[in-house]
Amino acid sequence: MSTPPAGTTKKRMFSRNDYLAPLPIPTGEKPSDVLNTIWRKNEVFLDIGSYSIGSAVMVIWSVAMLFALMYHITSNSLILGGGLIIVGIPIVFVTQGLFREVPLPVRFNRQRREVCVPQADGEYWIVPWESVTAAATQHSSVSQAGKATMGLLIIGFENPDPQAKDDNKHFSLGFNCGGGTTAMALWECMRSYMEIGPDAVDDQTARFDRSKGIWATYMDDLIKAAKLRGWLVTAFWEGFCGIFIFNTLLIDVLERWKLNPPPDLTYPAIIEWSKPLPPEQWAKRSPELEAAIAKREAELAAQTAREQF
Repeated sequence: MSTPPAGTTKKRMFSRNDYLAPLPIPTGEKPSDVLNTIWRKNEVFLDIGSYSIGSAVMVIWSVAMLFALMYHITSNSLILGGGLIIVGIPIVFVTQGLFREVPLPVRFNRQRREVCVPQADGEYWIVPWESVTAAATQHSSVSQAGKATMGLLIIGFENPDPQAKDDNKHFSLGFNCGGGTTAMALWECMRSYMEIGPDAVDDQTARFDRSKGIWATYMDDLIKAAKLRGWLVTAFWEGFCGIFIFNTLLIDVLERWKLNPPPDLTYPAIIEWSKPLPPEQWAKRSPELEAAIAKREAELAAQTAREQF
């Protein structure tokens, strides 16, 4: 599947596409796992999951609270009915998803510079890291309510089997993260892990090890946040917004149910593939990627220098 070179941006009046890979060169953004997609991270591999129940709850609950507030102010039955439709349909899909198996993660092996892509039929692909495609897409629409912008990070993989059928040649993951710089920051989690190392990427995998109850864990999170930002900001953001706007307690309940622990790759061959290698056996960057990264880093350095002056 042909894609424009990494670093290419195509802009139109109401859309923007940023092509990030191949080859996976720096985006200039700081890695940020905005959707909590990182399920496991160690010196050998990074597991990325596309099952984001927390993000779904946050969006649905905040929209529900908005319609509830509007109805409280106006007592307009149309607002109530519209809110029930807009919120009700996603709730149905989320509820159905709660009773299905959680999809297996995609595993990025930095020592082998390969990616394991599990398939729904129980098979899996081993894809070279430098062949992975990535693009941030962003689309805007304008209405009487104003401008609305939506976007995705799309990561694509090609079946390495040259004899694969047409309907089994491509596989992609889509992340509803808003596109633009946010999508680049999410992509940087994978790119920086593979090209720099585990320490370059922060993660929230500690949430999968909940030894305390929901309320005790919530209080621990409040205390931790207060040490970083102070009690005033914590009381508003983690306290009021966390409970009433985003419903973090419900998110904790659902994540404990579906992602504690996250599903693992149990294929015997992949268990062996995921074991650490001696450093002298680690795969190296291709000369093409080395040159592309050096060129991109020089461009970013020049850009930073111009901004400082």
